[in-house]
Amino acid sequence: MDRSVAGIILAGGQSRRMGGADKPLLPLGRSRLIDHVAAGLKPQVGALALNANGDPARFAGMNLPVLADTVPGYAGPLAGILTGLEWAAAENAAYQSLVSAAGDTPFFPGDLVERLAAAARERPGAIAVASSDGRWHPTFALWPLGLSDALRHFLIDEDNRRVSAFMERHGFVQVEFPMIEAEGQRIDPFFNINTPDDLAQAERLLQSLRP
Repeated sequence: MDRSVAGIILAGGQSRRMGGADKPLLPLGRSRLIDHVAAGLKPQVGALALNANGDPARFAGMNLPVLADTVPGYAGPLAGILTGLEWAAAENAAYQSLVSAAGDTPFFPGDLVERLAAAARERPGAIAVASSDGRWHPTFALWPLGLSDALRHFLIDEDNRRVSAFMERHGFVQVEFPMIEAEGQRIDPFFNINTPDDLAQAERLLQSLRP
């Protein structure tokens, strides 16, 4: 656990490709998709919150703060990251950065924060972002808390919602994570669930990884 890092799970999307279903609450194995994400991230951070819009009561059993976007209009992942940055800064002066994780990606690495933080120490002020198999994953990143004002300006005054564009402007370092070997296949640890077929694949992968 890194007590200088707070965590935010990004679950504020509208799940259009899942037929409008509340994707984080879909069953996966013996629990829900969002429970797998929270279980993977909570041991890695000093505090954890959930970014989700709509009725927060649907997440009541998780015992996590549920934070709605602080900017209007479903502005995408950057709105959730901004919400997390502002929450972490107000929550505890010991927090220096925020790690973000997508709420539909249950198999991300258990050393995510450790390795992102190590890269960030080599590049002070830079955003450390996860990558795998030559692709980067901008929603899995470590963000310095000092970026909140610049991010609010980017989202509201410039009306720009592209995560990669904000990273490119402020500087970033990529951290490569290995693929998962399961059932003779190489699976991306940042495989995310967008469709019913993805959910079925995740169920099979969960069964193969379970001890």
